[in-house]
Amino acid sequence: MKKMIIPAYLIVSVSLGLSSCSNTPSNTEKTKTEADAHQGHDHSGHDHSAHEHNTNSAAPQTPESNMSNLAQGDPIAQIPAFTFYKVKSGISFTNSDIPTGKKTVFILFDPGCSHCRTEAAALGKNYDRIKGVNIYFVSMNDPALMASFLETFAKELVGKPNVEVLYDRNQEFIQKFHVPGQFPANYVYGKDNKLQTHWDGDKNINEIIAAYTK
Repeated sequence: MKKMIIPAYLIVSVSLGLSSCSNTPSNTEKTKTEADAHQGHDHSGHDHSAHEHNTNSAAPQTPESNMSNLAQGDPIAQIPAFTFYKVKSGISFTNSDIPTGKKTVFILFDPGCSHCRTEAAALGKNYDRIKGVNIYFVSMNDPALMASFLETFAKELVGKPNVEVLYDRNQEFIQKFHVPGQFPANYVYGKDNKLQTHWDGDKNINEIIAAYTK
């Protein structure tokens, strides 16, 4: 299975329209207990030549430099303000719309990615184990390509109150959350909206559910 890494020029241009999958999990998984933001992170798949590193700590962060930081380190530590759009209705969905008192998972995916389809299907077959978690499939792809994603690959998740497919029209995820190396990319936030763990690429379904629910 072909393994694709998101190239640097796509990060700079804020455009991730290509299908990117992985047949092995990357080593970018982190937990909130890790002290070193770069420990264990594989930089070999990233082209850093397009990034400018500002050595003046007092200088404001530009969107481009912020994306560079997100690409090289951990995702944002707490769910930021965002505006996505529900694929089915086109209605806006913001961070304030997330139900409280539950863990929240964002799955950044590409509808054409085989590993994204496999993960969605496995989650659907195990819905009873994840029904207490907010789960948001987020993509920057054309909503027309996303509209039938769950119906086709995870029909068990269709219409569930804790599951939503969201269109990231303004590429806010890679500007505010993280720039992953591979799809699908999973980000697990606790009831306090703080990051607990994340990973890029495919993963065993039992490990996924454990991360979602522990």
